[in-house]
Amino acid sequence: MIQRVTDNDSIRVGFEKIEAASLSKHACLASASLGREHPEKACFIRTDFQRDVDRIIHSNSFRLLKHKTQAFLSPNNDHFRTRLTHTLEVFCTARSIARCLSLNSDLTEAIAFAHDIGHTPFGHGGEAVLNELSDSGFHHATHGVRVLTKLEKKGKGLNLTKEVIDGVLKHSKGQKGKAFYDENSNKPLTVEAQVVRIADLIAYLNHDLDDALRAGVVCNEELPKDLIDFLGTRHSVRIHKMIKDIIDNSQDSPLIKMSQPMEEATEKLKKFMFENVYMNPVLDVPTQKAKNLLRQIAEYYIKNQDVLLKKINKAPDDKTSFNRLLIDHLASMTDDCAIRTFEEIFMPKFDVTAKIFNKSGKPK
Repeated sequence: MIQRVTDNDSIRVGFEKIEAASLSKHACLASASLGREHPEKACFIRTDFQRDVDRIIHSNSFRLLKHKTQAFLSPNNDHFRTRLTHTLEVFCTARSIARCLSLNSDLTEAIAFAHDIGHTPFGHGGEAVLNELSDSGFHHATHGVRVLTKLEKKGKGLNLTKEVIDGVLKHSKGQKGKAFYDENSNKPLTVEAQVVRIADLIAYLNHDLDDALRAGVVCNEELPKDLIDFLGTRHSVRIHKMIKDIIDNSQDSPLIKMSQPMEEATEKLKKFMFENVYMNPVLDVPTQKAKNLLRQIAEYYIKNQDVLLKKINKAPDDKTSFNRLLIDHLASMTDDCAIRTFEEIFMPKFDVTAKIFNKSGKPK
């Protein structure tokens, strides 16, 4: 139970005092947050980072992640990961690391829950289409910040703390990006953001491999033997070893890191996944179909701008062009929504009964 030190102290202050007494010197205390873009009165019950967690989980964009692709497009198998289940696995991994390093688990959770909130339908295939449409380029991390600050709450944004926004912006690594930071790199504001960055990598490499094996995209015999001998043959064992290695090598440090052998093994697994799973022709065929579907929707709306503007009940202005509105709308779609939209536009359903019966319901 959180007890107030005096009758004048809020429950929040009790949490903040516990943080100050128990967390690492490298942790980001809620009481030391850089604050929000729009200052707010402090909550009596929750710390700033706890409020951020609640706002993210209750947002529309977070709920939509359940119908957005992780690696396998619109899977018929309910056991394949979605963008939401990926987010939950990142959250679990990041929280375990943060707790063992005495970092701020509330901040870690907030960044983990929000890190992929800017993702498009159809995964990175959808992201590539929106990148084609945008003059300034499109990246899910940057768009995630836009969702959190400009689009949620009917344009008001969630007004999250600067530490969470920074963690979302800097979580992505891409195919060639480094998982870890050094002293000279442009690190995130907090160690907690570094934790989410590596937790994201650990989660997607392992669960995408699990899904790829289940789907038959690769088989166990194709996995590099030396890699499996080192990391383990089972999904849970590999994750445990990676997490423990990070904890062992990041104690009392402002940098999250792995041992050299574990980092090399992780990079080797990443290379294997990109070459044999993410770039596999078996996955490329449905990805290209999904990209073409999204392109055709975009082309239709560009030619029929009034249809989109009526649908979203918005209009271009000095700050937001039609192209920006189009990209925001397409990015917000789930896989299912994009497919339904395509069908509504290009495969309209005919009301046969209207031609057969008159207004009274009697045959014509």
